[in-house]
Parts: sequence; structure tokens; C-alpha cells
Amino acid sequence: MLIKRKEFLQLGSLATATMMVPKFLKAFEQRPTNLVPPGNKVVVVIQFRGGNDGLNTVIPIRNDIYYRERPGLGIEKDKALQLTDEVGLNPSLAAFKDFYNDGSLGILNNVGYPNPDRSHFRSMDIWHSASSSSDYINTGWIGRYLDAQCSGCDKPTQALEVDDVLSLALKGEKSKGLAFRDPKRLYGTSQEKYFKEIASAHQPEEETVDYLYKTMAETISSADYIFTQSKMHPSSATYPTTQLGQSLKTVASLIFSDINTKVYYLSLGSFDTHVNQQPQQERLFKELNDAMKAFVQDLKDNGRFNDTLVFTFSEFGRRVSQNASGGTDHGTANNMFLVSGGLKQRGLINALPDLSDLSDGDLKYKIDFKSVYATVLNKWLAADDQMVLGKKFEYLNFV
Repeated sequence: MLIKRKEFLQLGSLATATMMVPKFLKAFEQRPTNLVPPGNKVVVVIQFRGGNDGLNTVIPIRNDIYYRERPGLGIEKDKALQLTDEVGLNPSLAAFKDFYNDGSLGILNNVGYPNPDRSHFRSMDIWHSASSSSDYINTGWIGRYLDAQCSGCDKPTQALEVDDVLSLALKGEKSKGLAFRDPKRLYGTSQEKYFKEIASAHQPEEETVDYLYKTMAETISSADYIFTQSKMHPSSATYPTTQLGQSLKTVASLIFSDINTKVYYLSLGSFDTHVNQQPQQERLFKELNDAMKAFVQDLKDNGRFNDTLVFTFSEFGRRVSQNASGGTDHGTANNMFLVSGGLKQRGLINALPDLSDLSDGDLKYKIDFKSVYATVLNKWLAADDQMVLGKKFEYLNFV
């Protein structure tokens, strides 16, 4: 049975970009199952899609300018979850206040980059590729980490995205992450009779089609491996039934297994709250809060919290002033959460935004997000950050 290029591209899930180049997983198929002891540091990235409003996330509860510019949208001091006399958290983030109290939360304020772009797609590309706002790069910072950390090695690590589509962040020149929602579903799809028949019946033809067949065969093999490993140490904890809750349960099960994954990538959104912002942000933060509460407790119970680092980001923040529709428009700098039992700096790591010193109504960035990446790469993943990012960025001290 010979499948032509056009027909192959119609096959669906196993021929999509989400499954491209999973071959790095194959190196583990014949390895012993006890090669990832506690101490194997892991990064979990949670992307807030759509541009989260940082000022209603980490709230300057004694700042008159904040309340003046947000007469209907500003979160009142007595409703915020107070961290200090000056700072409160969004009321839907009670678990994050608990993280703050037990020393496992760090908050970075004023994170951004020079010459910010207010387009969702362009700014997200900048964050994913770790490029300057004037450069266009078709690889991502995590993908380049995969390239750099395993040039010629026989024990590659990998990155997995819990999603249907692989983000630019996980695409390198030679290595790419793998995207899937659920190991069992990926395995079930890969085991369908149709896919196995066309894979076994393939005969060499044009280069592009050969590559697609090879990719499908490798995906079938990788799906089997991931599913097998995920069943070895499944999380027994109770997680919310939300998408993020179940995604973090999948991540926990893989962390507890012997799969040699260094980076997990997830998304939550959309935070594009031009209209009626409060209920939308409240709903998303409740999903985040409940999922993270279960995830952190699960990591603690299984002795993996000290070597797991969770960080959040969004492609930009929102403008300081509310708009006429009960929302906020695209802005610039923003805050990031860091959650781990292994933080060296905790709580409010740097100052809140200066609302009296704006640029065209927007916050001024103080920390380049690439310094956050450089710190994670160098200090947490023991990688060559300059090779991955293309230049030297200042290290921070949160790990």
C-alpha cells in the first residue's frame, strides 16, 4: 500500500507538527528504569496566553494612582490577599499566598524587553524565541537548549508540551519537543490499525514522504515509551478536573517516572481581557490556583518539590488605565511567578512598578526576560546559556 504525499498529509494527528522529530526519545527505550533519581532538576513553564493583567495579579494596594486609573477595575485592599502593607495578591490566588508564606513563591516585577511589541503573535514569538524585538528567529529557546545540551551525546534530555500543538519555544534546529495532551490518548492514536498498516507497508519514494513515514514510525515508538513510563509511577493524588489540573497531573506522573524530561510546557488562557475583565481573570486564576495547589502538594509528598521549578509568563501585561469596556488593553512589562522548594530568593524579589513613571501610559521594564531564561538555563539546568541565547545576559539570584 503506497501512500502519496497528499494522502499522507491528510492522515491527521500523527502527521502534524505536534509529532515532528520525537526521535530523541528512542535513546531511552533500552535503558534501565532507575536513571532519574531525586535531584534531577525539572522546569515547568506555564504560559498565560493573551496577555495577563499583572497589576490585578500582584496588586499595589496602597497606590493611589492604581485606584485612580482603575476606578471600577482596581481590586480593593480589603479584598486582596495581603502579602505586605504595600502588596496583595488577586483574591483567586489563595494557594499562592500559602506558597508565599511557606517560602516557596518568588515574584519578579517589571519583566519585559526593549522596544516592546503589543501584537499577541509577535510578542509571543519574541518570548518563545528569546530574540530581540527587531530579530526574527525560527527556533525557540527550549529547542535550542535541546540542541546545545546534547550535541553528540547518548543520553539526551527532552522537553514535553501538554498541548495539541508544539509551540515555537520547543523547536530547535536539530531537536524538538513533543506535544500531546495525554500519554494514553497519544498511545491509543499511535496504535490504530490504519497507522500501523501504512507504516509497515511503506516503500522508499520521494524524500519528503520518506521523512514523514520515518517521523510517524518514530512517533509510534515514542508514544509507546511515554505511555509505558507514565504508568510506572502514576500520581495517586486528586487533581481538579480542569484542563490545567489534569495536565499538571500528567506532568507529575512523568516527573515521578523515569522519563528523562527536563522541561514541561503548559498554557492557560485566554487572558486577553479587553472587555469585562474581572470574571474572566477570576475564572482563569481559580483554575491556576486549584491546579497548582494539588501539584505542589503532590511534589512535596513525593519528594520532588525542591528540584522542580515552576515559572509563569505572559507575552505582555496590560495598560495601567482601564478602558471603557471594563477591561484593559495591551501593555508591556509584567510580573512572573516562581514556585519551587529550591528558591534562593523568595517573596517580592524586586520593587513593584512605578506608576508615576510610565512610557506612553505603559509600565517600563526593569528586567529583561532573557535574564530569567539565562538564570534558569545556567543555574537550574546547568546548560550553556550563552550558546542557547546567543549572547550573555545578567544572571538573577532566585536560584
